[in-house]
Amino acid sequence: MGRRMELKLNTEDEKYLREIIKRGTTEARLYKRAMILLMKSEGKTYMDIARALKVSRNTVVLWVEKYKADENLQKCLKDEKGRGRKHEIFDEEIAFIKNTACKKPTEFGYAAEVWSLSKLTVHINRTAEKNGFPRLSTVSVSYVQKLLKSLAIKPHKIEYYCEKRDPDFEEKMQNVLVFYRDVELGATKEDGTVIHMLSYDEKPGIQAVSVTSEDLPATEKNGHIKRDYEYKRLGTVSLLAGIDLKTGRAFPLVKDKHASEDYIDFLKTLDDYYPKEDVIRILLDNLKVHTSEKTKEYLKTRPGRFEFVFTPKHGSWLNMVEGFFSKMSKQVLKGIRVKSKEELKERILKYFEEENLQPVVFHWKYKLDEISQDSKLKIQPVI
Repeated sequence: MGRRMELKLNTEDEKYLREIIKRGTTEARLYKRAMILLMKSEGKTYMDIARALKVSRNTVVLWVEKYKADENLQKCLKDEKGRGRKHEIFDEEIAFIKNTACKKPTEFGYAAEVWSLSKLTVHINRTAEKNGFPRLSTVSVSYVQKLLKSLAIKPHKIEYYCEKRDPDFEEKMQNVLVFYRDVELGATKEDGTVIHMLSYDEKPGIQAVSVTSEDLPATEKNGHIKRDYEYKRLGTVSLLAGIDLKTGRAFPLVKDKHASEDYIDFLKTLDDYYPKEDVIRILLDNLKVHTSEKTKEYLKTRPGRFEFVFTPKHGSWLNMVEGFFSKMSKQVLKGIRVKSKEELKERILKYFEEENLQPVVFHWKYKLDEISQDSKLKIQPVI
C-alpha cells in the first residue's frame, strides 16, 4: 500500500515538469497535470493534491497511474488523438443525471427545496461511484448544465399550476361559464324580473404595517422615495368584496375577520343597494361561512332574493373578482404603510370609491364560445 502511494520521477522528467509550470503560456489542464506529478513525487497524498489544485481525487489518481503505466512523460501529459470524453458518458449515466435532477434535494437529505447547478453537480460527484458510475465522479458543472438544457429540464425552477381536486370540476366549471354567458346576454327571470350578477370573494390577512421613521421624499439627487428597513406589524384585516359584472361597480366591506356575521353584513349591503323586487345572483367559492347555519337563517328572512353559483374546489381562478384583487394589490397594497388598522381600512375603502367613479366592466372570454345557447344555469341551493 505504501509503495503504491509513492511516485518517483527521474531527474529529466522532474526538470521538464518544472519548466512547464514556470511557463506563462502553459494551458491550465497541462499545468495541473504537471503539478499533480510533482506534488505526488514530493509525498503529498491524493486528497491533499486534489484540494490544492481544486480537482477530484479521481483525477489525481488517473494522472499518477497513467504516468506509471506509460513511462513516457510527454505521452502521459497529452490527450491522445481520437480520445477524450465525448464517448465516456453513456445513456445509463445520462439517465442517472436526469433522474437525480428530477428529484427534490430534500429526497437526498438536503435542506434546499430546489437544485442549483453547483449543488446538483456536487451531489452527482459524491454519489456516482457507489451507484456504479465512477466516470460521473468528475463530471463538471458545465456538462451538467448543457445536458439538462438539451433535455429541457430546469431543476432550479418551480412552475405553478392549479390541481383539479374536485371530482366534478368540469361540470362545475361549465356551470360557471354559463353564468358568465348569461352576464353577456343580460339574463332575466321568465317573468321579467331583473337579475344582478356579481362575482364575490374574500381577501383575508391584509397586513397593517407601520414605519418606525418617516419616509424621505424623492429629490432631484435621489429620484425615489427612501424608507427605513425597520417596520412594525399592527395586525390584519379582511376584505369582503364583490363586483357587479354588468356595471363594474365594486362593493367593499372591511372587517377584522371574515366570519358568518361579516358575510351576512355583506349580503345586507347588497340587499340595501339593489331594488327590493330584483334578484341578486352571486358567483363565489365554497368557504364554509357561505353555507353556515347562521347564513342559512339570514337567507330564510329574504326568500328568493339571493341565488348562488359556486366555483369548483381549488378553482378560484374562475372567479373574476380575483382579477380586481390582483389589481388592487399592485396599485394600493404593495408597499403600503399606515399608522393604524383603521387607516388601512379607510385607504382600502377609499380605493373602492375611486374605482367606482369610473367603474370597469370585466368580461370573461375563456371557453365562452364553447357554451351552447341552450345550456341552463344550475343554481345551487343554500337553505
